[in-house]
Amino acid sequence: MENISSKEKKQHGSLSIPYSYYECRIPEYFPFVPLHWHKEFEINYIISGKGRFTYGNKSFVTGEGDIIIVLPGKLHAIYPYGDFNQVYDTLVFREEMLSANKEERSFISCISPMINGNCDIAAPVTRADKFYCEIKKCVEQVFTNMKKNTPVADLHMKSALLYLICLLEENGIIKTIKKQDDRTVAGIRSALVFINQNYMENISTGQLAEIVHLSKSYFMYCFKKATGTSVIEYVIQLRIKNACTMLRNTSASSTEIAYACGFRNLSNFNRQFKKYTGYTPKQYRQLYKNSQPPR
Repeated sequence: MENISSKEKKQHGSLSIPYSYYECRIPEYFPFVPLHWHKEFEINYIISGKGRFTYGNKSFVTGEGDIIIVLPGKLHAIYPYGDFNQVYDTLVFREEMLSANKEERSFISCISPMINGNCDIAAPVTRADKFYCEIKKCVEQVFTNMKKNTPVADLHMKSALLYLICLLEENGIIKTIKKQDDRTVAGIRSALVFINQNYMENISTGQLAEIVHLSKSYFMYCFKKATGTSVIEYVIQLRIKNACTMLRNTSASSTEIAYACGFRNLSNFNRQFKKYTGYTPKQYRQLYKNSQPPR
């Protein structure tokens, strides 16, 4: 059974190629992308369809042409929206793509605050924004050169990424923010990791509050503020995500999958599954068995 960590363990890119590309299709490749974070930057470019994107405690509907830029360490997730499918390209890249020298004043003043959580980016960038066309052109250049997969194309890609940061700065899209209490943020992330490791067991809000050394009420408030969802909803999302993986890749029965993923009531599993995917478990298996993202 697939075990998903809210902090991604996947290595995005390498020393020689410090980025990774993902072709994403919801729900064909996965029903949704649960809340997670990673130390790299991320650019999402919506090709078609609609979806619901969560970025920290913000939630918004994304559509064709929208651009969502995720900063390092930011919690984010992607969910279906109504009956729409969504196709989008994702680029995850390391900070090395933005500078060769961390002592440069441009890195210290413009790049470092994005990495350290001292600023944020307004999301999403849409056609309604007056600066959209130039940013879209820049993002398209990034993806075009990335897909060429050559050393020279990497240089063009780095140039386009740096120009993208310039556009975001000059148009006021990057804004300084008050940094959150590191202890509270660390506590919420510890809770997310615990849930990811134990979603198949009974998990109570009180148990999580004790783990992160917060009162139950304050923990619930901080969790909702940081993630945009409740603890219960987050646990259910992970269980459904893993149930989808098992339905695609195993011959286990719905009952076996329900119990393996933490549900103790089959009717509740069926109800929650239909709520999050739009299908019954049987329908989902028939549609997407052996369907895997090209990663």
